[in-house]
Amino acid sequence: MTAVPPYPEPIEVRHEKGARRLVVTWDDGHVSTYPLDYLRSWCPCAGCQGHSPTARYLEMTGQELAHLEPVGNYALAPTWEDGHNTGIYSFRYLRGLCPCDECGGERR
Repeated sequence: MTAVPPYPEPIEVRHEKGARRLVVTWDDGHVSTYPLDYLRSWCPCAGCQGHSPTARYLEMTGQELAHLEPVGNYALAPTWEDGHNTGIYSFRYLRGLCPCDECGGERR
């Protein structure tokens, strides 16, 4: 018997440069579309968030996604055009940020 993962995992990640968004298709069939400004504004790194127990929205705009790297089997690490690359978005965190209406809409 195989264990079912407690949280959905991505089966496809697409950076749609022209539309300035990241699209993630999850193994439960859900599709999350993240505008780049929204994703950058929720950077989880300590430099952006400090050491607060709750994440805060930073209102970062205009940054392009330069590179996206997988981190093991649990996260994505974006590099933004300004060189910022210390935010590691776990799949659990990323799914929790899904801005669709079904998931609760954009958080601010």
